[in-house]
Amino acid sequence: MSEVGLVPFARVALEVSQEVVPVYSHRFSPQRFTQPQLLAILCLMRYEDWTFRAAEVRLAEHAELRQALELQTVPDYSTLFRFMLRVQEQVIAQVLAEVVRRFQSRKPAPNKAKSTVAVDATGLAPGAISTFFIRRREQHGGAAMPWRYWLKWLLAVDTRLRIILAQKAHQGPINDCATLRPLLDEVVPSNPIGTVVADAEFDSERNHRHIRQQIGAQSIIPAKRGKPGWKLHGVRAQMRAAFPAELYRQRVHAETVFSAVKRKLSAKAPGRSLATQRKQALLLGLAYNIYKLRPLHFGLPLYA
Repeated sequence: MSEVGLVPFARVALEVSQEVVPVYSHRFSPQRFTQPQLLAILCLMRYEDWTFRAAEVRLAEHAELRQALELQTVPDYSTLFRFMLRVQEQVIAQVLAEVVRRFQSRKPAPNKAKSTVAVDATGLAPGAISTFFIRRREQHGGAAMPWRYWLKWLLAVDTRLRIILAQKAHQGPINDCATLRPLLDEVVPSNPIGTVVADAEFDSERNHRHIRQQIGAQSIIPAKRGKPGWKLHGVRAQMRAAFPAELYRQRVHAETVFSAVKRKLSAKAPGRSLATQRKQALLLGLAYNIYKLRPLHFGLPLYA
């Protein structure tokens, strides 16, 4: 990322965090840094793909960045790491919802139209080793590298605004069919849904019924699970008989968001434990939404 965008990003991250996160975790806190400041720094780390030690160095180098974050001193890298372990995933979700609310207030839907939500998942690398290095090592070493589980990142994306409405992260590979319902339930309270578009991984009659009966939205999921000769019933049979291919093409916006995140921010969720990797993935989604909000916040042209 360009150094020019760091200060505006930091200001937006801090302002949004201050709206949601309590200033201190308890009354006996040392009160050297506020929780919104530390959360904004974590978002900045994901925005620039910094390590904890790199964040400490860069903050010490840039007085303007410290001013934007209202820092009197630079937090130690261990302070940032311990705060990341301490912050609840629910808090990250609340800050994400606040960013979505601000984005929608600045880009309201025409005629109060309901949102079209695309659901998809992608993998994030657990470390910084490139796939090129892995292939070269296997070619010259003659043996495959030890297997490591990767992190699966599941998103619900607004196809009009191309922002993340809700997210989940867990160890992969795993089938996320049962995860669709709780993911959409996080979106509904603040974002009325008109259509849900998802790929065949989420194909089940229970998902269709939940979307249509509980949420009151149209569900478009290709009926490809199971053997071709099986007789389908209910909504899955309708999907196989007359699939709305034109509406289904809106799922491409989820792929666009994945591409933007991995190209502009990061393609990994680093960490030695699954809990750390999950937090890194959720912070990555929050950083992307703040990155999208920044131009609107400062009255700049909106870009992808």
